[in-house]
Amino acid sequence: MAAVIILLPISATAQSPRGGGGGNITLGSSLVADSSNSTWKSPSGEFAFGFRQVYPGGYLLAIWFDEMPERTIIWSANRNNLAQQGSTIQLSSDGRFELNDPTAGRRIWAASPATSGVAYAAMLDSGDFVLAANSSAVTWRSFDEPTDTLLPSQTLDQGGSIFASFSDTNHSIGRFKLIMQADGNLVMYTINFPNEDHVYAYFATNTVGTGFRLIFNQSGYIYLTARNGTILNTLSSNGAPTSLLHQRLTLDYDGVLRHYVYPKFANATGGRPMAWSVNEFEPSNICLRIASDRGFGACGYNSVCTLGTDQRPNCVCPFAYSPIDPNDRMSGCKQDFVPQSCDRNSSREDADVFSFDDMPNTDWQTSDYASFQSVSEDSCRQDCLSDCFCAVAIYSDNGCYKKKTPLSNGKTDSSIGGKALVKFSRRNDTATDPNPSGRNSRKSSNRSALIRMGSVLLGSSVFLNLILLSFVLFLVFCYRARKSKTAIRAYTAVPAGVVSMRSFGFDELKEATNGFNEEIGSGACSTVYKGTFNEGENVTFVAVKKLTKIAEEADQEFKAEVSSISRTNHKNLVRLLGYCDEGQNRLLVYEYMPNGSLANFLFENPSPPNWYRRVQIAFATARGLCYLHEECTTQIIHCDIKPQNVLLDGSHVAKISDFGLAKLLRADQTRTNTGIRGTRGYVAPEWFRNMPITVKVDVYSYGILLLELLCCRRNFLPDVEDEKVVLADWAYDCYRGGAIRSLAADDEVAADDLKRFERFVMVAIWCVQEDPALRPHMKRVMHMLEGSVQVPAPPDPTSFATPI
Repeated sequence: MAAVIILLPISATAQSPRGGGGGNITLGSSLVADSSNSTWKSPSGEFAFGFRQVYPGGYLLAIWFDEMPERTIIWSANRNNLAQQGSTIQLSSDGRFELNDPTAGRRIWAASPATSGVAYAAMLDSGDFVLAANSSAVTWRSFDEPTDTLLPSQTLDQGGSIFASFSDTNHSIGRFKLIMQADGNLVMYTINFPNEDHVYAYFATNTVGTGFRLIFNQSGYIYLTARNGTILNTLSSNGAPTSLLHQRLTLDYDGVLRHYVYPKFANATGGRPMAWSVNEFEPSNICLRIASDRGFGACGYNSVCTLGTDQRPNCVCPFAYSPIDPNDRMSGCKQDFVPQSCDRNSSREDADVFSFDDMPNTDWQTSDYASFQSVSEDSCRQDCLSDCFCAVAIYSDNGCYKKKTPLSNGKTDSSIGGKALVKFSRRNDTATDPNPSGRNSRKSSNRSALIRMGSVLLGSSVFLNLILLSFVLFLVFCYRARKSKTAIRAYTAVPAGVVSMRSFGFDELKEATNGFNEEIGSGACSTVYKGTFNEGENVTFVAVKKLTKIAEEADQEFKAEVSSISRTNHKNLVRLLGYCDEGQNRLLVYEYMPNGSLANFLFENPSPPNWYRRVQIAFATARGLCYLHEECTTQIIHCDIKPQNVLLDGSHVAKISDFGLAKLLRADQTRTNTGIRGTRGYVAPEWFRNMPITVKVDVYSYGILLLELLCCRRNFLPDVEDEKVVLADWAYDCYRGGAIRSLAADDEVAADDLKRFERFVMVAIWCVQEDPALRPHMKRVMHMLEGSVQVPAPPDPTSFATPI
């Protein structure tokens, strides 16, 4: 049963439209769409109402955050009908509020007050623009007509909806919709663009008959309630007061609902540039969530959706396809070749010039028109090649599934398996090889080039021939050496499930790391270096982990880490981008985490790091562990959770790293016996008692880490007084003695949030119980941290009590 949580007020009417430094907007006031950029601002100056030029001659009547360089738009009146230069928004003397075209006086947009008698307007500090009567009663407000964004103190009642924008720069209605349905279900839909009717529900709270209102309150919590106020679903639980953060909930143009935060004070960023960062988002992987038999999927027809390292969907075209509109990445893809003819006279000739590009772990769901079981891959290829309708064949589990264009719901993910065979024509002599590692056709081309070069030599002078022959022999040697190296790599035992990852050459990584020059971390069996890849104008930073143990042990760790990480896909896990398995060299390439480890963040700062940032890190780490334990295809026990293995990205989002010690469990296993793993101080007691190991060892380590996050000190400090040496023991003593405040030390912000601080301490004590049966699972840990379930009084960690 969901608990009722008492949170900060949510009513937008809590702020009076009268008064404030911005003043009220009197009858007869107006703004013109021109270069003067005049606006009506809120009393604090945080928000502005006025015209924004979105392209030459085209103006949007909008509300935006006015105190940040991005000037992020959060509402617009005419998103589908831009105003020309010279258009006017006027609050007329009779209370009408209208946007009119400058030439014929055509009305572009008008507010519709619930009652007559509008006396003035006001831009409020909440971000709400209102029309009000003399009694201060609000007759119309922008909060009641949201576009793609909700703000703190705003609600979405039954029947209310928001539409994603078309793109980052085009604010017209796009392809996705969020609606609080009359039946109580909060749902995200793809729409029948350019119409607005629903096509496919890719996210839902499943609260039919109970859901009533979506609330974004002043404390930064976003949740769905029943009519009696009971919380049914929490969309974002990492809240922080609006006094510290600008916040918004936006349905982005890619269909993902994101809770963004932006520090109001520069000192909250530790000297880093101030920018929007994502606090929470749904769904976690939109590429996999959309599987409709109608519509364009997450990326457009013939396109493929993949989840990027920033957890945002990327839309890419298959080989020999290109974007329909280069300025709209979701426009879909078109064929860059003449499709295979169904004319009998030309079909045989066509079959000779068509080939396939292999795309592992890729599928276009719902596009099948024929399928065959218990067939070989060669027969699948041949059948598609001889079928003029077949544009793609999916070969998976000895099955062949033929598809024709337009292809919809394209996606690439390690969970898909199999491979897509994308048919293309060689007649156009496409310049780009679909497989950078080389194909038979490219090899033939290389051989032909060598033959042509040899014929040139025969017609030249003897001396010149000798020089050129030496050069040709050198090329042949290089070609064979590369071929040999490729063959060695092809036959190296790489764990199954990583075929979609990039295979790097050792020399390639050596060059990217400048000869393994910049070390950013090290462990007992590996060293991590910073690397750089320059791809045109794009520069990508990576972390290259070089395993340094003897060959057999290195191979074991390599396989363990690649096997475990290749099965994961979560925003709070460091993403593995590729690997090198060349000769005796074992290297792993990860996304680069510019803010280093949680250990440095916590223990190297002279003053306590920002309290709300620490709270977000606690939630993020718990979410990552919850995914490993309960949501992964193969359950994973990390076995070495500690601050050094939690890394922070550019926005200080925490991600769990280093799976070298992970212990995989089969689907039918719940425990395993293995040697002691992990790091002293974070190792659960059962490791030393020859007891079966379960996911509860990670829960114990998380409890220690959570205490370190709360108190900004290490678990063990031998140079302090006896009662404070072991943090877990001291924390329980403080809790039992009613001295929780002393754990916060000099952190005044944490002390001001003492209720949450105490709840987190209680959760940590439950996690570090010596009896594994007493420790909660990570999903329950999440619920207790959020406050959606009550946290019982924890027992002494060394005693026994009823498990929760």
